[in-house]
Amino acid sequence: MNIQQTSTNTVVGLKNPQHSPKRMLFLDLVLSVFRLNGLLIAEGDSMTQSLGLTSARWKVIGVVALSNAGLTVPGIARVLGQSRQAVQRIVDVMVEDGLLNYQPNPKHKRSMLVLLSETGVSAYNELREVQDPWAIRNTEDIPVQELDSALRLVRRLIQRLDR
Repeated sequence: MNIQQTSTNTVVGLKNPQHSPKRMLFLDLVLSVFRLNGLLIAEGDSMTQSLGLTSARWKVIGVVALSNAGLTVPGIARVLGQSRQAVQRIVDVMVEDGLLNYQPNPKHKRSMLVLLSETGVSAYNELREVQDPWAIRNTEDIPVQELDSALRLVRRLIQRLDR
């Protein structure tokens, strides 16, 4: 089938090609979020490389550091929107590397809490020295109200899709 975009946002060869403007905006948003995710992963890898980390480790360290009393692997997975198995693999390697520790969980015998080790706290502090200027540099021309509005929209969509 030959699919071509026409000037009126219709796709030749597909049934019911007409889309409402709201639906098109949503689909454009989804594609933009996919692209943003890829760019953030690449930026994270570049930013953390000199620290011997990856964007995956950056995300885990950040989530654990911002938790009040540690998180379980399933808890980290929920926050990151990733599978428990994927997070388990990363956490296990980070424990082996001395960045994280497992601690008994008083609320659940089998699901240990994950906490930053002393090395992990140092790594988090080093990450902050790189991350904070990066965040400022990438948002300096964006009004706080726009960032707040975008964050509320993304959280609303996460809540709607996370059923």
